Amino acid sequence: MIKVGIIGASGYTGGELLRFLKNHPEIDIVAATSRQFKGESIHKVHPHLRDFEMKFEDIKPDEIDADLVFTATPHGASMKIVPELVKNGMKVIDLSGDYRFDNIGTYEKWYGYKHSHPLNAVYGLPEINRELIKDADLVANPGCYPTGAILACLPIVSENIVDTIVIDSKSGVSGAGVKPSESSHYPNCSDSISPYAVTTHRHGPEIMEKLSKFGSARVSFTPHLVPVIRGIMTTVHSFITEDVSPEYVRELYSEFYAEEPFVRVLDQGEVPRLSSVRGSNFCHIGCFDIDDNGRLVVASSIDNLVKGASGQAVHNMNLMFGFKETESIDMVGLHP
Repeated sequence: MIKVGIIGASGYTGGELLRFLKNHPEIDIVAATSRQFKGESIHKVHPHLRDFEMKFEDIKPDEIDADLVFTATPHGASMKIVPELVKNGMKVIDLSGDYRFDNIGTYEKWYGYKHSHPLNAVYGLPEINRELIKDADLVANPGCYPTGAILACLPIVSENIVDTIVIDSKSGVSGAGVKPSESSHYPNCSDSISPYAVTTHRHGPEIMEKLSKFGSARVSFTPHLVPVIRGIMTTVHSFITEDVSPEYVRELYSEFYAEEPFVRVLDQGEVPRLSSVRGSNFCHIGCFDIDDNGRLVVASSIDNLVKGASGQAVHNMNLMFGFKETESIDMVGLHP
């Protein structure tokens, strides 16, 4: 049994962490912090978590006594918290973007913050860094868009059968966080699809940096907001450099992810659905079609709050402490 704390537990990702950790047999949740909701019962903010007897606390990082802390805090805030936790001997999984980049200059350019406390962190995508995660003290949980995009691209980039990749991703509004904004306000986003930050989204360089370790394909990324609550559908358009068949590509993916507990490679031509992964830690990858121009189309679906955030964080925790990888996060999606 390990003691776990969650800093920033009142947001969507905090709520999902609490949901997954509640029934984890190896976990004792010792702290759930929120300055805004100090003293409030958990279920007052997360109404589905009625069985929690805990209340939110507003305590400083050095007042937490835990083996592991999840920092579900905003970009720029984590770097002020994480070093103190690590210094005090706690393992940390950070869900912000503060420790995802190998190149600090790239982080500072795209996030607009001067990084005050750089640390060595392992990028927490288990499908590529499983062994490193097991020995890590600090894990940087990947972004939601990069998770679905990287998994959809890895096999073809690693096999070096494409030279150009265009990633088109569509996310539900929960990806914008619990605080309403003009773009996520229901009348503005309902019945509409809106591309945004079309060439300047900060998840683009994250995708590029991680994929560059596996191949030299040029990568472009554009996100869209769609009027659903949960989920990211990513469509990858790539241009093949070899004469390969759709069946070959599908088999390539099947072999690449054969041992991965949370990646499901669909049948040839089958298209992933958001509803099939909703509420789950699974990534579904499918399509595998090639047109007459040599354009290969691959699609992936994830739940942005689970595989794209909190479920993946729990997966990382399981690896860090030698628990069963799928413990407390092996539920299937909610379809319809």
